[in-house]
Order: sequence, then C-alpha cells, then structure tokens
Amino acid sequence: MKNEAPLTFRVVPMQEEHAELICSWNYDPPYNIYSWLPWEQMKALEVEFGDAQLRQEQYAVILDQHDQVCGFAQYFPLQNVTRIGLGMHPEQCGQGRGTTFVAAIVQEAIRRNPSNEIDLEVLTWNHRAIQVYLKSGFAIQDTYERQTPNGLKPFHCMVYEGPRE
Repeated sequence: MKNEAPLTFRVVPMQEEHAELICSWNYDPPYNIYSWLPWEQMKALEVEFGDAQLRQEQYAVILDQHDQVCGFAQYFPLQNVTRIGLGMHPEQCGQGRGTTFVAAIVQEAIRRNPSNEIDLEVLTWNHRAIQVYLKSGFAIQDTYERQTPNGLKPFHCMVYEGPRE
C-alpha cells in the first residue's frame, strides 16, 4: 500500500480565466441545473462572476496541490452571516474529496469574517451534497421554497456548527 499525501485545497481569488473555465463545465443530470451560461453571455450580462467587481469581492477558486481548478466558492455577505455557494468540478464530484473541499471553503469564510455565522442553501433532493455538508459540520436549520430559473423549489438552509469529531 503506497503512502499518499493528504489531499489539500487552496482558496485563491477568481480570475477571468478561471471564470471562463468554470462556464465550460458540464454536469450530468440531474446536476446539470448547476451548469453556467456560456462565458461570453455571463460577461455580457454581467451576472454572477461575469461581473468583474462581484467576482473580485465574492468569488474564489479552489485549487488542488497541483494548482488545478477543482471548484469555486462564493462568499455572499448578509447581516452577521456569510452565505457560501460552491461548486466542484464535475469530474471531482463523488470521489470522496467533498469534506476536505468544503473545509477549505469554510476556513476561508472564517478568515474573511471570523464573527459571522456561515450558512448555505441546498436543494432538498441533492442528497450527495447534503451528506457532504453534514459530515463537514453543517446542520439543517430550515427548509423553505425559493424561486429558481425553473420555478419554486424546496431548499434546506444549513448552518455551520463546527467540525465533526
């Protein structure tokens, strides 16, 4: 059995080339709802990380130990709360790296605003993500419907309570 170094992730500011790369990712159904518009359209509409100022203020990419982009995070500021949004590269999903990935994102949220509560929203059918969030120290605090591009959908709001022992 070979000794492998533990997987580590680094959170760095999202650059335009990262944003363009993320727009090229294609998720298999039912996760394809997480795919982004084409980059040129995101940029033209100035939506999400297509808006240079929003990208600088709220978005980051997560790099592995080889400096490959493994995912992204958004740190959305609310009053006394940092709401995180995140996405993992489709080829990385389901590979057992989720808790390490989420831990890196949470640590950056704490670094940015140490006194803020940290939460996230997840569609109630996304059991794979919910399991990762639970293992990462989040707990379901609320369930509600929220508007999406495909109409009202049920979401859990999960709040970070700390690492699981």
